[in-house]
Amino acid sequence: MQGDAFTVTSASERCDEVISRIDDAVVTDREFLEQLLTAALARGHVLLEDVPGTGKTLTALTLAQALGLEFSRIQFTPDLLPSDITGSHVFNERTGEFEFQKGPVFANVVLADEINRAPPKTQAALLEAMDEEQVSVGGTTYQLPEPFLVVATQNPVEQEGTFELPEAQRDRFTIKTSIGYPDRHGELELLERRSQRETKTPSVDPVLDTAGVRGLQAVPERVTMAEQVREYLVDVSRATREDDRVDIGISPRGIQRYYEAARARAVLSGREYVAPDDVKRIAKPIVQHRLVLTTDAKIEGVDGTSVVEDVLRRTQVPTVDPPA
Repeated sequence: MQGDAFTVTSASERCDEVISRIDDAVVTDREFLEQLLTAALARGHVLLEDVPGTGKTLTALTLAQALGLEFSRIQFTPDLLPSDITGSHVFNERTGEFEFQKGPVFANVVLADEINRAPPKTQAALLEAMDEEQVSVGGTTYQLPEPFLVVATQNPVEQEGTFELPEAQRDRFTIKTSIGYPDRHGELELLERRSQRETKTPSVDPVLDTAGVRGLQAVPERVTMAEQVREYLVDVSRATREDDRVDIGISPRGIQRYYEAARARAVLSGREYVAPDDVKRIAKPIVQHRLVLTTDAKIEGVDGTSVVEDVLRRTQVPTVDPPA
């Protein structure tokens, strides 16, 4: 289905198909997969934080497969250079000229695996790519493929050999979430699925193609948000800056990403308007990683999630009638 052919209803149905395909390969819950699709529809990027072995890499790969997009994986290591991500100019002996050789960032879905094992300078190589969908090398700017989605994984910062992502880098991720350990039933299901296939890594058939994904990304632009709901979103965001446990709250850029994600979340629900519940439902994955906590709060074990939960409890939810 081409982009201009999608209605909100048909877009929601197609997203359900994508989620079902991924669910065939990855043992996780639907809420997590909906968060991934929310970021993809909002033209955003995803940060996954989990311990090794929970299926982060498989999730990114099957997401790309289900969307019918080109996939690339970058393994971040302490000695990784920015040019290893963006590409570099290589001398061609046959022509006698330097030619640009594209790096692995030139793909639709880029898995930045264990991004916090590389130093901040290398992490920053993704900033321009994530923000402007382009990279600049040797004074020349190169456009990245469209659509472009970064799925970065990181190990908990307490683990040895990790660098905390700079604030500017964290702010580029629309959503931060985690897969977590499956429950007992899920781990039994994992073994059952493994016993029924011959390959270690499952694969899924595509639901869409590149044009289809671009079409899906256009749908949230037609979703409306009532004034009261906009005010609610802004009030929740601004309350993070007023919390005594927070040094720096969500940025104006973050509020715009929040708005875009809320509209995308409404599409997943098959609605042409944003409800207050959409704003509440995505608050934690949108806001938590954008907060810089005070030193005292960190010592006391406070995290961004608990701050967001408290802010939501304190902020009055508007009563909004569905548009006629």
